[in-house]
Parts: sequence; structure tokens; C-alpha cells
Amino acid sequence: MHYTISGQGPIVILIHGLFGDLDNLKALGKELETTFTVVRVDVPNHGTSPRISQMNYLTLADDMTKLITDLCGQYGNQKVTLVGHSMGGKIAMATALQHPDLVNKLVVADIAPVSYHSRHDNVFAALESMPLEKINDRRQALTHMQNAGIDDGTAQFLLKSLTRTSNGFEWKLNLQGLKNSYPDIIAWPNFDSAYQGPCLFIRGGDSDYVTAAHRDAIMSQFPQVTAKTIAGTGHWLHAQKASIFNRIVKNFILE
Repeated sequence: MHYTISGQGPIVILIHGLFGDLDNLKALGKELETTFTVVRVDVPNHGTSPRISQMNYLTLADDMTKLITDLCGQYGNQKVTLVGHSMGGKIAMATALQHPDLVNKLVVADIAPVSYHSRHDNVFAALESMPLEKINDRRQALTHMQNAGIDDGTAQFLLKSLTRTSNGFEWKLNLQGLKNSYPDIIAWPNFDSAYQGPCLFIRGGDSDYVTAAHRDAIMSQFPQVTAKTIAGTGHWLHAQKASIFNRIVKNFILE
């Protein structure tokens, strides 16, 4: 798993969501690195991490556990704080549930420990139909995304994973691997245990990813949870109101 390290102090690992990369939470990392050792990861099949044909939260939690163990050995820490957005939040939760002895605190941004219905079919279709060998610049790529029914904000986010090569453009994302794994990405495994450590859930006030219907699932698996809502934000709350989001996360970790 590819990652970057900055700052010094107790370790905080930042985990991005689906179709993203380690730069998604870069602003939060900058906020934290004055006090913490900040580790930003590329989840497998994203950024420059390995491409794999199948991924699920049990195997991703195993990958994260190996990283935590290595980092703690390297930096002399015993536990880390995990911060994850969307899919990254599920990876963080799965890791905390499987190995609570390695997790000091947990921050989950706009996702619940539940299974979701498919909601990215149009995104996969737009990405797969991109004429990579024909486009000459990002403007043409953006036009393609818009014509495929992707809103501007989502399109700009997705196009961060488009990279120019000597032969044209290609996706840093492993689209086939993500598509193969998508049923597992929107699902949630059954865990026998609960994470008893401090946990913060932050949701976007305009998002439907975390609702009152998810309360019991959250409380049963994370009984020490506290919750915050950032008004006027959707699923991309960490980008839409970055200063508020970053302050909430930092204050919680420092408590």
C-alpha cells in the first residue's frame, strides 16, 4: 500500500474514499502534521497502490493492520488514530473492529457500518467509456463526463485520477478491479465484536449516507460514539467546508 508521511508525534492515518487518492485528505493532513505524524494512504486500486482483482473490507483491514504494525514498530507507537471518508471510513471501522488493540481513536466521515444500494453505475459507465486514446486534454475529458450525466463537481473529482502518459491518457484507478469489487465495497461484513474506543462520526447535513435509520447499527458496533453534522454540506463535506471539518477532527483527536 503506497503512502506518504509528514509531521511528527502520535500517528494519524488518513484513508480516502472510492475513486479518490491520498490527496483527498491533504488539507486535513496539513492541519494535523504540526502535532501528529500524518500518514496518507492510497487504497489498493487507487493512486499508485497495487492493482488487485478483488478487494473487500476484511482484506483491506488486514492490509491496514500490517501498515499500522510496521509504522508502530518504526516510530515507537503502540496505537494509531484512523480517519476515513466514505469507503475509507468503512476500512477504518473494519480495522478497529478486527484489531481494537491497535486503534486509539476513530473518525468516520459520512458513512455508516451498513450495506448500501448501488449508486455509482453512471460513474463506472462514464469512466469506462472515456475515449482515452482520442482525447487531447482535460477539457475534452470533462466534456465527456458532463455528456455522460456526471455533475461538474463529481467530474472534476474523478478527473484527478486521469493522468497523461507518452501514449495519451490513462486512469490511475484500476477500474476493472473496482467494478469487480463494487458489491463488496457497498456491503458490510458481520462482526462479532464492538469497538469500545472513542469514535467520532461526522456527517454532511445534506447527505443521505448517514441517517437516523443507521443509528442502531452505529451504536451497536461503536457504543462510545459521538456525532457531528456539518450543515450545508453533502457527501464531500471534507472539501466543501474544509476548515470546519479539519477543526472538528483535530479537536477530537486532541481531546
